[in-house]
Amino acid sequence: MGLPQPQAWLLGLPTAVVYGSLALFTSILHNVFLLYYVDTFVSVYKINKVAFWVGETVFLLWNSLNDPLFGWLSDRKFLSSQPGSGTGLSSRAVVLARVRALGWHGPLLALSFLAFWVHWAPAGLQFLLCLCLYDGFLTLVDLHHHALLADLALSAHDRTHLNFYCSLFSAAGSLSVFASYPFWNKEDFSSFRAFCVALAAGSALGFLGATRLLRRRVEAARREPGCSALAVDGGQCEEELLVGAEEAGSITLGQYLRQLARHQNFLWFVGMDLVQVFHCHFNSNFFPLFLEHLLSDQISLSTGSFLLGISYVAPHLNNLYFLPLCRRWGVYAVVRGLFLLKLGLSLLMLAVGPDHPGLLCFFIASNRVFTEGTCKLLTLVVTDLVDEDLVLNHRKQAASALLFGMVALVTKPGQTFAPLLGTWLLCFYTGHDLFQQPPMTPVGSAHPWPEPPAPAPAQAPTLRQGCFYLLVLVPITCALLQLFTWSQFTLHGRRLHMVKAQRQNLAQAQSLDVKTV
Repeated sequence: MGLPQPQAWLLGLPTAVVYGSLALFTSILHNVFLLYYVDTFVSVYKINKVAFWVGETVFLLWNSLNDPLFGWLSDRKFLSSQPGSGTGLSSRAVVLARVRALGWHGPLLALSFLAFWVHWAPAGLQFLLCLCLYDGFLTLVDLHHHALLADLALSAHDRTHLNFYCSLFSAAGSLSVFASYPFWNKEDFSSFRAFCVALAAGSALGFLGATRLLRRRVEAARREPGCSALAVDGGQCEEELLVGAEEAGSITLGQYLRQLARHQNFLWFVGMDLVQVFHCHFNSNFFPLFLEHLLSDQISLSTGSFLLGISYVAPHLNNLYFLPLCRRWGVYAVVRGLFLLKLGLSLLMLAVGPDHPGLLCFFIASNRVFTEGTCKLLTLVVTDLVDEDLVLNHRKQAASALLFGMVALVTKPGQTFAPLLGTWLLCFYTGHDLFQQPPMTPVGSAHPWPEPPAPAPAQAPTLRQGCFYLLVLVPITCALLQLFTWSQFTLHGRRLHMVKAQRQNLAQAQSLDVKTV
């Protein structure tokens, strides 16, 4: 009796595992990119200050606009069909279209990642082109990957099951940060470049293999009784969820935006998520500053480095615990509980004060970990908004990627507000300008052109107190705003069950319509 074929074993992998593995092939690249791209252009390629900020400004605009742009280009055909169309588009065809797009865009993302580590053009031009290319392909990959979460599964249980494997593989992908340290050498860049080539090759091959497997699983479901191949894994079983040819015409962007403006839960959600994105990036930007000014005389440098490194991995591991809670209690209740926990811990830290290093260390780390973890749970809420958008506007097919893109358009300004508001608040409280001292942040995130002189020693206690108040008051303010906006969000409990039932009924009705044609 022969051994089973490797291909047959791979085809036996659960759909959730294959879907989750796509997060691994993205995260192994993106974590290294975030950590090293600034230092590479500043210290290795010697980019000048003007070119750097021009590139960052253009990147900021492109990063904000490409999500809704690519979402619209991807999903506008799902909002309604073109008149005179002779055939419909099934839900399985939509899934296959997204999987094929990932099969193309994933390897291109890996190729654009490689473009950072070879000096092939003037530094300013290369910086601008590399950032825009990389972010464009990253956006395409993220949009289609997130959209598949809404398209492959309908129930909250199945979506949390898919998201569980995304968190697991994202945590594994974060280990590339630790693996990169031995190779990073600004004086001899060849070993780090070889490491990045190996990462990109593994990512590209992974995307090709995973999308091929996923495509075969979807196609195999058509031939199996009861669509069991996807149903077991929480996939779509409706073969004929159609974009109907009888629709009067295509929806314009203006009409779609007016529909979103009437979608109350969408508006409350993006208001809450804007604060969440702000808080996530505030923690990322000021994490090293808090360690430096609040704990530098209490913990060793290796302990600080460990806290910084583990903060990349812990949010994903944290979600492995929170996702089962979401299946039991619902995403709404878990997110609300995390907001209350953030508020409670911040008030406790404010009452205790900055002179308890153990508690302070725990608070700084847990604040970042829980905040990042909450961001990852909110993907599930967007998939529920996709369902509600389909039901409210009587769409023939869910415009998943487009809705994810519109959420990103509204919330991404939080990334910019975080460092600007944080530095302004610190200057307001203490009179201390961070841009007038040498940077105290790790490789890849330091301000590249510090200006002397450093603050006088007499200012240090005031700066320490200002950092402490910034550390605790920002989470308190964010938690209060989020608890208010989240209390206005009604897509949970009975309403969520009603929306999912209506979407399921709509799918069944359209399937029956097609069979009678």
